[in-house]
Amino acid sequence: MTDAPFAPAAAAEKLPVARVLPLLGLPQLDRPFDYLVPRALGEEAVVGCRVRIRFHGQLVNALVLERCTTPTHDGKLSYLKDVISSEVVYPPQLRRLVDSLAEYYGATRSNIIRSAIPTRHARAERARKENMPPTWEELGKLATEDPDLSAWGNYVFGESFVDSVRKGAPARAAWQPVPGEQMATMLAALSVSVARDGGGVLIIVPDARTQARFESAFRELISARQLTLLGAGLGPESRYRRYLDILHGQGRIVVGTRSAAYAPVKNLRLAVIVDDGDDNLVDPRAPYVHSREVLVTRSAQEGCALIFASYSRTAEVQLLVSSGWAHNLVAGTDTLAESMPEMIASTDTSEDPDHVSRGRLPAIAFRRAKAALREELPILVQVPRKGYVPTLSCRSCGAPARCRWCNGPLGIPPSDNPDDPAPPTCRWCGRIDIHHRCHSCGSTKIRPVVVGSERTAEEFGRIFSPFPVIASSGERIVDDIPEGPRVVVATPGAEPYAPEGYGAVMLLDTWAMLGRQDLRAHEEAYAHWSRAVTLARPREQGGAVVIDADAAVPTVADLLAWDAVGAANRELADRTAAALPPAFHVAAVDGTEEGLRNFIESLEVPSGAEILGPVDLPRNARPPAGVEPGTPIQRMLIRCDRRQARAVGAALKAAQVVRATRKDPTPVRVVVDPINFG
Repeated sequence: MTDAPFAPAAAAEKLPVARVLPLLGLPQLDRPFDYLVPRALGEEAVVGCRVRIRFHGQLVNALVLERCTTPTHDGKLSYLKDVISSEVVYPPQLRRLVDSLAEYYGATRSNIIRSAIPTRHARAERARKENMPPTWEELGKLATEDPDLSAWGNYVFGESFVDSVRKGAPARAAWQPVPGEQMATMLAALSVSVARDGGGVLIIVPDARTQARFESAFRELISARQLTLLGAGLGPESRYRRYLDILHGQGRIVVGTRSAAYAPVKNLRLAVIVDDGDDNLVDPRAPYVHSREVLVTRSAQEGCALIFASYSRTAEVQLLVSSGWAHNLVAGTDTLAESMPEMIASTDTSEDPDHVSRGRLPAIAFRRAKAALREELPILVQVPRKGYVPTLSCRSCGAPARCRWCNGPLGIPPSDNPDDPAPPTCRWCGRIDIHHRCHSCGSTKIRPVVVGSERTAEEFGRIFSPFPVIASSGERIVDDIPEGPRVVVATPGAEPYAPEGYGAVMLLDTWAMLGRQDLRAHEEAYAHWSRAVTLARPREQGGAVVIDADAAVPTVADLLAWDAVGAANRELADRTAAALPPAFHVAAVDGTEEGLRNFIESLEVPSGAEILGPVDLPRNARPPAGVEPGTPIQRMLIRCDRRQARAVGAALKAAQVVRATRKDPTPVRVVVDPINFG
């Protein structure tokens, strides 16, 4: 006699057991639990919906992972308390993605789900049920002609790549647009073409300014309702409503920032990430997932095409190209020659043997700037820091000038009267230190280390009088400038768009970017400079770029040759030789001395992995949450071959489970693939 299926009288007759994932954020409880489905909820408790369960005497939210006949638990089962909504907000493809990322990052799945699925909004669900939205085609009148894709033919194998994307092949490319190329326009045309064929498109951008440019490009091809925007400024109801549109297929083209990488686009055929080296694409909350890793995983799991679109290239993308997983998509020689501005290093004195500079401005840069202004064209000056004089140091020994009260950095804020500069002021506590004395040598003399954008704008206003000066940095970013001659001083990422292009672009204080004590200093410097170069007019139209640096510096030489591939190749080779990411997999564990000691006792790394440190936490890294100010923080690194990444992730997860079970109070932070690790 065989046993009858497990089905208590009050449970649903069909598939009475629901396997659910409690959304608790606790590593020791990051696993499925069995619950009985009440008969009244048998039709509503569908796989992927939200439910309420009683867990350890408390009502908590959970997601239904599976419905089955028999439980895996031998004891008595509790019943689901309620179905929050029968909407399937956790579809199978999203579940596979979250499981894979949790394994790689050694993370708790509910922490990833927190970023992936927006908070439920009942009014949005009710409105959808009362008035079903139209299909994507019905949302706007489609033009009869296909979008113009001819610009892709300027890139080597560009036409065959476009054909592969439209056919639904998993083509993957690292695309380096030429200067002056309208990246948003080209991607919009390809995206609309894919969407018209029935495919889904997902484009991830680093910030709202980039999202606005893409929105404008799409508005030229489709109606506003056919484009789904997922930005940080959306309210809860609007975000959830758009999430439901994406789930049900009305949102076929999605453009969004970091968290939009999880958007469950139906029939995803093309994914794009713009400027993957931007720090904004890393989630600031645990487990600190990078949007690039999300899209790479989705491309592998869902078989969609993937484009890494950037004027520069990160070592991580170059590793994917070198391994054959992706390929280069770069312009041909003729196309590049037509698009490039004149590239000049300030050490080139062939045009000005006397080499007479104008303050901080090299002589050759001054000549190019004056020529552009005479042609009634704007000029762009890029400086690395905002503010007036943000950093000071001792003139005698070079030690950083620090506040005597809080040890914060001293700087000079802007003054209402340029002839009467403000005194040295602490950037942390705001105290004025008129009689500053060096903590190292006792000298009272100070000098500026980096001149900020506001001071630069003030200086250049005098040099290029009477032309107007515009400063763009920090909270005061200018998106566009009108036509006509003017001087624009901007920090990296805040450069305004000029409709006619800049007649001259000057990159100043380059040593401040190259000299940073950071693994990615040269990579980020190239990225910042290349974005500024793309705003200049072509050489045939009088455009010029002057970089205040020695042309013998490899990163500068790569920029002058517009060789992002070569720069990324060299960066990857250097990191491989030094056993650094991305050639090797690295996880960082931050905490107090006691916290790291307890963590190491719980950690069992796989064979071949090595533990480095602990050492002091890097100065530019913020301490873990829950640490008292002033507490010494250390960092331990776990390094291994990339093939062991998931094994290390499992070990990190197991160690966190042990700590949580023991209720270890010492705060510890685990970061896999940290952007800055020393």
